Amino acid sequence: MKNNNVLKNATDHFREKIGGDMVKVHVPEWKADIWFKRTNTLAEESKIISLAQKGETIEALVETLIVKARNEDGSKMFKPVEKQVFMNEIDPNVLIRVVGEINALSAQANLDETVKN
Repeated sequence: MKNNNVLKNATDHFREKIGGDMVKVHVPEWKADIWFKRTNTLAEESKIISLAQKGETIEALVETLIVKARNEDGSKMFKPVEKQVFMNEIDPNVLIRVVGEINALSAQANLDETVKN
């Protein structure tokens, strides 16, 4: 029974994190704010990690944006079918900067939580 308690505690902790406040990055070139949660599911992260391990860094960055970017109401900002638009019609320097900011703010939020606990 003790293992079930640990699993329940782990899932409760994750629900709290994934349901928590969102953070935003302002992208002046796109005249937009991109909101994101400080954590994502392992299933969402696995595709990004897989692409990065295959050396497909730019595609991994695009996937990161598609998976993490949200509107202020929490709805997904982009759809997977829009990936080719990002790959071919978006300024790569802006994309790299935005994803870098998202990753840095996510890491900082996680660090802040660790220090708090």
